[in-house]
Amino acid sequence: MNGIDRKAARRSPVFAKGALAALVLSVAAAAFWQTPARSAEDAVVIPPPAVDEKAASGTEKAVFAGGCFWGMQGVFQHVKGVSKAVSGYTGGSAENAVYEVVGTGRTGHAESVEITYDPSKVTYGQLLQVYFSVAHNPTQLNYQGPDEGTQYRSTVFAENGEQKKIAESYIAQLGKAKVFGKPIVTTLETGKTFYPAEDYHQDFLTLNPTYPYIVYNDLPKIANLKALFPGLYSEKPVLVLASSKS
Repeated sequence: MNGIDRKAARRSPVFAKGALAALVLSVAAAAFWQTPARSAEDAVVIPPPAVDEKAASGTEKAVFAGGCFWGMQGVFQHVKGVSKAVSGYTGGSAENAVYEVVGTGRTGHAESVEITYDPSKVTYGQLLQVYFSVAHNPTQLNYQGPDEGTQYRSTVFAENGEQKKIAESYIAQLGKAKVFGKPIVTTLETGKTFYPAEDYHQDFLTLNPTYPYIVYNDLPKIANLKALFPGLYSEKPVLVLASSKS
């Protein structure tokens, strides 16, 4: 899709009211289905990481970017051991962590997801395996499916030295195994701050399961997670807005 159609198709319905809402959503849906687009990403069966963190108690955080955060968040909300997955922006400054500004592709931010998890139930390496296998396509440079721009880049934002080591090792391992058929373009960034996205972006996949973009691009990722990682799959997602109100 071109930039205008993509913006219309991905606009949250909270901005429109009444008849205008119906018009915006109907035009967005028509534009989405009638405009030629790259197909939804296929899952790839990949080996687990040879290097991983040791199981430990407590909670840790991981931050990944790989296309629209709606799908990324949706996938990790269904992973056992994950207590929270928040959509947001990483790579730029606090003042530029605003959806419309990030969308210009000039802020340094990438749409990302911050994952809070229990390493005794799911390890950082297992999260990376899900990330590379079903959450996005790591061979696409500065685009993901229909979305184009550096804000949709494939990036692992390592929180510490151990995560950096594990990610570097896994990227090299997958590259050597040639499981994707194309070179992995995922970058590794450190020392970046994660900023939560606006509330209307949180839990978007769960709250809008019939939205055309979600149906075509993101629901297949949830199905792939369930099929390829049945031991990690949780039928009930952990929701951001629900936890914030409890």
